[in-house]
Amino acid sequence: MDTLTGLRLCSPICNKLLCTVCSDSFLSAADLIIERSQTPKARPDQTNLVFGTVFTDHMLTIEWTSTGGWEEPHIKPFDNLSLHPACSAMHYAVQLFEGMKAYRDADDKVRLFRPMLNMNRMAKSAQRACLPAFDKAELVECIKKLIQLDQEWVPKSNSASLYIRPTFLGTEPSLGVKKPSRALLYVILSPVGSYFSTGAKPVSLWADSKYVRAWKGGTGDCKMGGNYGASIYAQYEAVDYGCQQVLWLYGDDHQITEVGTMNVFLFWTNEEGEEELSTPPLDGVILPGITRQSILELTRKWGEFKVCERHLTMADLCCALKERRVKEMFGSGTACVVSPVGRILYQGENLHIPCQEDGPQLASRLMKELTDIQVRSLTHRHTHPRGTHSGFTTSVFR
Repeated sequence: MDTLTGLRLCSPICNKLLCTVCSDSFLSAADLIIERSQTPKARPDQTNLVFGTVFTDHMLTIEWTSTGGWEEPHIKPFDNLSLHPACSAMHYAVQLFEGMKAYRDADDKVRLFRPMLNMNRMAKSAQRACLPAFDKAELVECIKKLIQLDQEWVPKSNSASLYIRPTFLGTEPSLGVKKPSRALLYVILSPVGSYFSTGAKPVSLWADSKYVRAWKGGTGDCKMGGNYGASIYAQYEAVDYGCQQVLWLYGDDHQITEVGTMNVFLFWTNEEGEEELSTPPLDGVILPGITRQSILELTRKWGEFKVCERHLTMADLCCALKERRVKEMFGSGTACVVSPVGRILYQGENLHIPCQEDGPQLASRLMKELTDIQVRSLTHRHTHPRGTHSGFTTSVFR
């Protein structure tokens, strides 16, 4: 708000009076309308949570139009959506989402883990999908209000959390392929346990260049539903081969890119004899994971081994395994946090990955370190003060 004139300005990038292109200044947590559920649901058993199948009592919805901008945010009882049969999300995948978590710490406070990183990624995905800009900090405040209303759903457990799914849809009621004139941003909450049914046990991977998850110039670096829907067929083929996930390869040299829906890390002795933690670079093919970034920041602060973002190929991995230079391999993501890899099926051969057998148990150490920050509110010298958006955790409420 311009304190001199009282006029509401558009985004800092636009720097104009409110326009119909940006219209993000209208998304304000101060305008939030709260409608409480009159029929609260029974809480699920926290020891047997299946990922993403149980939802809390309330949801957040915010509608946008090109003529009116953002409408008032609305927290209301969890319910089905009403969408026009011709809406652009249904026909042309003008849609994106985010994945975040809220944790209950030892002091019974509920905390979000680096929420502004999710908002930054969501804003980037929205720009790529031609969906409207939004005020990221104000959306975080709306999400915090939603969590506060459903705070009893946040598990009191070190192994469970409240999964937060912001979703952004183009709702243009037209079959024309174009930038939508209407959109819906909504957020739902789900208490979750382990993402994999096997818990923290090492996963097995099927590595084959038959299918490609993403390509340069595409949307692999954005969190769009189409990226995931197109991967399901390959996932079931991996299961047919006796594996749990797909190790996505790219290019004629079979570059290692991602593990299922996770970023991937290799802890090894590199070609120069250096102990190194490697992960593929953000070159447009890789999703910039929040957990990925956190692992890179933490391990670089440790200063115990080389940490780098570099291209890795299956030939690099096979050679390192043959020469016994591989220490560990693991995936990382919001849902699983850290998931060790135990076996890769590649060109008909089972490649066995060392996994917590000897040497540094990096995956376990990282899991504990991140859990200490998320759940036990450990203050790290490597983090900003708690309670700030730039820090590793943001306090929501007690």
